Order: sequence, then structure tokens, then C-alpha cells
Amino acid sequence: MQNLPSDFLTKLAREYNLSELQRKAFVELYSCNKNSQEIANSLHISISAFENRMSGVYQAFRFTGKGPGKKRKLHDWLILEYQKSNPTTIPHLPEDDIDELVKTIRDKIRKDIQKICGTIRVLDMTQPIELGSIYTKVNILERVISYRRLSLAQLLEQYDIEDFDRFGLGKCVEKKVDGLEAVDRYPNLLILGKPGIGKTTFLKHIAIHYISEESQKELIPIFIPLKVFAEKENKPNPLEYIIEYFSDCGVNNSESTAKSILTSGRILILLDGLDEVREEDYDRVLKQVKEFQQKFNKNNFIITCRIAAREYDLTTFTEVEIADFEEEQIRDFVSKWFEIKNNLESAKNFMKQLKENRQIKELATNPLLLTLLCLEFEDAGDFPNNRAELYERATATLLRKWDAKREIQREQIYKQLSVKRKEDLLSQIAFSTFDRQEYFFKKKIIENYIARYICNLPNAPEKGDKLDIDSEAVLKSIEAQHGLLVERARGIYSFSHLTFQEYFTARRITNKSNPKLLDKYLKELVEHITEKRWREVFLLTAGLMENIDLLLELMKQEIDGLIAKDEKLQEILRWAVTKSESINVKYKPEAVRAFYLGRHLYLYRHLYLDLYLHQNLDRNLDRNLKRNLDLDLDRNIYLDLNLHQNIYRMINNAYKIYGENDFVISLKELKDQLPDLKQSEKEIKQWWKSNEKSWKEKLRSLMIEYRNIGHDWQLTQEQEDLFITYWNANKLLIEILKNEDFYASREVRESIENSLFLPVNSKSAELT
Repeated sequence: MQNLPSDFLTKLAREYNLSELQRKAFVELYSCNKNSQEIANSLHISISAFENRMSGVYQAFRFTGKGPGKKRKLHDWLILEYQKSNPTTIPHLPEDDIDELVKTIRDKIRKDIQKICGTIRVLDMTQPIELGSIYTKVNILERVISYRRLSLAQLLEQYDIEDFDRFGLGKCVEKKVDGLEAVDRYPNLLILGKPGIGKTTFLKHIAIHYISEESQKELIPIFIPLKVFAEKENKPNPLEYIIEYFSDCGVNNSESTAKSILTSGRILILLDGLDEVREEDYDRVLKQVKEFQQKFNKNNFIITCRIAAREYDLTTFTEVEIADFEEEQIRDFVSKWFEIKNNLESAKNFMKQLKENRQIKELATNPLLLTLLCLEFEDAGDFPNNRAELYERATATLLRKWDAKREIQREQIYKQLSVKRKEDLLSQIAFSTFDRQEYFFKKKIIENYIARYICNLPNAPEKGDKLDIDSEAVLKSIEAQHGLLVERARGIYSFSHLTFQEYFTARRITNKSNPKLLDKYLKELVEHITEKRWREVFLLTAGLMENIDLLLELMKQEIDGLIAKDEKLQEILRWAVTKSESINVKYKPEAVRAFYLGRHLYLYRHLYLDLYLHQNLDRNLDRNLKRNLDLDLDRNIYLDLNLHQNIYRMINNAYKIYGENDFVISLKELKDQLPDLKQSEKEIKQWWKSNEKSWKEKLRSLMIEYRNIGHDWQLTQEQEDLFITYWNANKLLIEILKNEDFYASREVRESIENSLFLPVNSKSAELT
């Protein structure tokens, strides 16, 4: 051990209130190279008495534990204290010696790095997964999103209010670089990120990458979880921690070796989770990290921290942000996940369903929530029909499960808010902003919502500065701890995903804590049935309700009222009833009504739309009604489907189906008027130019007379738009009606289903 000056030791003995007997033992032990017996002899005491005195010394310096380790730990601490006021020059080794020393240490610690950083286990994984088998490339934003100075108007320029690019509220336009490229580019990095974005996983990947034998950079990565570091019993500083780590890994002369390597700048120090350090340890740890970085500034430092976690002063660090996953990264992660499970088919199905579901796809941009989706899909082989259940699990993961799994106790600036109250607060914020079409909101606005909520809680602060401070702290806590609200630009916030804003809006509407308000809130909801942006809120509201009877009845009432006063549209509905009753098929009348409305009402101007709508109505109205209709139905409506596609083929097929009857004879007479296909193209075009209008009118008259189709309803553009609105609202009603995960009484389901697409004065509509 290195000897220390007696006057320095005597000074410390006074500072730590050692007794005179303890002082003599302490100074004698650390000022000369003597063993315990020799010191006891020089003090004219027994070895037992000497050890008793030193026990008091260790206790005074707060070094606890058993065995001889206390002597070494106190010695190392004394050396560091002495160097603060008496810096000594650490011997500089030749470069060749340093290279050899680095190689030796890398070999010593490689196995430990693999053990610490080589696996991950999150959420409900039944066993850890090898990091290399699941790791997906990380992209870094060189400019932190929340630091942008953009106005609300500038943010909204990127979005269509009625049809957001739901994929993370629009794709980020900030420049991205590969994560490892950023590590190479900046010697000191502060990597910020939302909860669950993969900060720890990325840091572990860096450690594995740099310790691998294939690494091109001969650095020594040291992975330090700051929560573990801060809570170590002996409260070491980073140098002491590294010395102890080297010693545990079998590095000889760990103290001098660590100092030599650090002085040479050959260590990559990975400090994970600054936000996870307890409040009582934070100032000490941050001070130690800053002093350590300043003293050994030739080395590379990387710190990870949640965005908005705290105010920190790390001026020598470059701040960057981990970007959300893009589609390519999602596909890569999913492929690797199911490859581990030997189930590549599930990976294909997962991506197919994700592509069809934009709301769930939003969540997949966050690696933690993507893991949750994979776990859910792995269990069921599908995403749930009731998305509200999935979002409930996702928000629970962010609100409590993620930190609880890792035993992290965060600062509770809003201790009065239980998880339920947090959910209530977020629901109020979501509803208030969504109702006003506010997807982005200024910091002051959101703080006002929080203040109004807080002031009604027990023991809430009085109005004034204290309440303002609490509101700001709560906002920052929600952002840092849960990631459900994020700062999109300086002073401008939004929900991290539009899905969460919709989910919490639906949660406020269902408001299980006050059932008396349900009727009022549902009536307010159905007023938005024609607005596309409310569609998901309707579905989520149904998913959160125990019984959807009232919602179905209110929706049906609102939908019928859309066109109740338009006589022309009511006439069209009456036609659909008449037409459906003339068709002798086994399918439900409402399915046939929908079929004819979809196929014929807008056959000329909106055929592409009608075909799409009809396919969905078929599927949702009756699970037995397939797109491939059976022969009986074909015989009745085959002509209607193909009338304007190929007149020649249609007439020939009509003859094959019906033989000789008045309808077919009339069709043949009409066909005989057409030009012979053997004529020249010029002659055929000339015939159509001269006769098209009159010939089609004859065909239309024939279709009306024999098939009751082809009517020219002469609708205005407003009527056309209104009917499409009516149609879309019915689509939404049918989607909710036919979701087997939503509970409704059989009586209400059948009543609603039977009255679909009926005129308001129809006797059939009076089934309820």
C-alpha cells in the first residue's frame, strides 16, 4: 500500500472525530509499511486492542462490512482524498505497454461484459433473450426534438387535421444518423429518449460491440448502471468503482492499472440511466460524474437519460435523441422476435395485420410497446378485436409496469395522484384537447388543465405560484416518467401517439367512476358520428363499455336523422326495399338492401367507392354472406353487376341463364342494333358516336322495366355527399354491431340490424 503523510492523516482524524487512541492506530497504519502486529508492538498494545481501535476508525469513516477489505477500501479512499489537494503525476507508460495492457484488460472483462450486457428481459418475457438475436439498429436525431423553436402554425403545416399521418403524429423530418456512427463522431454523448425507446438496450449493444474481438477500436467499454452505482453501500466515486470492477475481474494492480488506462484515454465509459438515480443520490452522483469526466477527459463518455427527467448541467456533452422506430426497423425487430420462436409465419401475419391497422402501428414505433405487441400476438396469433383492451395494457405498461419491473422509484412530485388519478387527469386532458381539434397544445394550456384537476384534490395547494409550480412539475413528470405526453417543440406538447389521445378521450366518455354521466357523454359523442377523426373514439368507447345497447340506439337514431328530411334520399331507400323484396334469396334483407344501394346508386360516378363499401358491408352484415354469392343470387343479380362492363358478354350470358323470355328477347333485339364487331374500328366508333346516347337510353328503360335498376335519381352534389356521409356512418355502426367482443343484448342487436338502410317512415323500421 502507498504511504500517506502523517500530518494529512492527523488532519483527517480530527475532522472525523477520532479518539486519541484511534488516531494513533490510524496514523501508524497508513503512514508506514508495517503489519498489524508490528503496529501493535510499537503502540505497546495487544493485536486485539489494535483491531478494536481500527473498528472504531472504520465506523467513523463509514466503511462497513466484514473481513480485511475495509483496510484496502479506506486506503484507496484516503489516496483519492489526498490527491484532491496534492495531485500526483501518474506514471506514463509507453504506448506499446498501454496497448498490451488494454488488450489484457479487454480479455479479462470480456466475459463479464457479455454476462451483464449480452441479454435482455423485459415485461412478461418468460426468459431472457440474447441481445444479438433481437437487437435492431438504432437511429439518432442529432437535434433533440423538444429543442426545436417552432410555432403551432409551423407544426400544423405538416399535418392534415382531419387525416393525420398517424405514424407517430407525422414522420420526423430531423436528420438521423446510425447510432454507432454518432458514438464514433462525438467523444461525450448525452443520449436522451422517451420511456421504452431502447436507451439501455442501445448502451448494452455499444458495450458488446466494442468488447468484441472484431472491434476495430481498442477501447475498454465499462457499463455502469447509475442506479446500482448510486446505491452502493460504500458510496464510491467513479474511479473507485472502476478500480473495484477491475479487481473483481482479476486485473492485477487494479488501482494503478485503472489510473494508467484512464490517463491514456482508452476507456469508453457507459453510464446508464441518469434519470433512474434516486432524488437523495442525484446531486452527489451528478457531481461525481462531472468531476470524473473533467479529470479524465481523454476518455469517451456516454450517458443515457429520459427526456425531461431533470435539469442537468453537462456542458461538455453533446445532446442527441433516440428516434422512434421506422417501418424497416419494426419489420426487422418482428422478424428477429419470431425467428427466435421458430415461427416465421407469425412474423408475416404480424406485419400484414400491422399494415392494415394504423392505430396499432403507431404503438410499434416504440420498442417497448412493440415488444408488448409481439408478446400479445405470440399468445393469441392475432391482435384483439377490442383494441381498447390492448391500449389499456399499453398505458398500464407506461404508467406503472415498466419502472416497477426494474424496481425504480422515481421522484413523486405528484404523490397525491394514484394510477387511477393519473388516468383521470390524462383522460380530461385528452378529451378537452381532442374535442377542440387540438393535437398540439402550448405548455401553458396543458398546465392550466393540470392545475384545474389538482386544485380539486385533497390537500391541494391554494391558487397561486405554488399551484403553477406543481402543474409544471406534474407535466414534466408525465413526460419523463410515462412518455404519454411529449414536447414536440419548445413549449409545445402533444400526446406521444394519437392513439393515446383517442383512448383517453374514450375513457373519459365512459367515465366508469360516474355512471350517471354516461348518457350525457354518449349523446355528445354521437353528434360527431359524421366526423372521420372521431371514428376510432367510437370504437374505443364501445370497447370500454360493459354494455353497448345505449350507444347503438343513439347512433342509429343519429344516423337516421341525417337524411330523414331529404325526400329524394328517402325515395332511394324505399326503392332499395322494393328491389330487395323482389329478390328471392336466403340472405338477410338488410344485406340485400346494402348490396343494391352500394352497387347501383353511384354506379357511374362512385363505382370504385361503392365496390369498396359493399365488400365491407358484406363481411360485417352477415358472416355467411360472402363476396362469392351462390347461384340463386347470381341468377337474379348477375346482369345488374355486369351491365356496363361488357354488353356483348352480358347478353349472351343472360340468354344462357334465362333462355327465351320477354327480357332476353328485348335484350337480343337491342343487341342486334349494335354494330357488327367484324366491321372496321372506324365504322364501330362512328356508330357509337351517332347512336350511343339513344341506345343507352333504350337499355336504361329496359333495365328499369324488367330489373328495376338504372334509375337516374338526379341528385345534387349536396345530396350525393350527404348520402355518402350516411353510408359511412352506417359502416361504423355495423362495425361496432358485429364486433363479438362488444356486448349488446340480442334484442337490441337484432332490432338495429333489421332496421338498417330503411326509410324513416317504413313500417319495417318500427321493429323497435
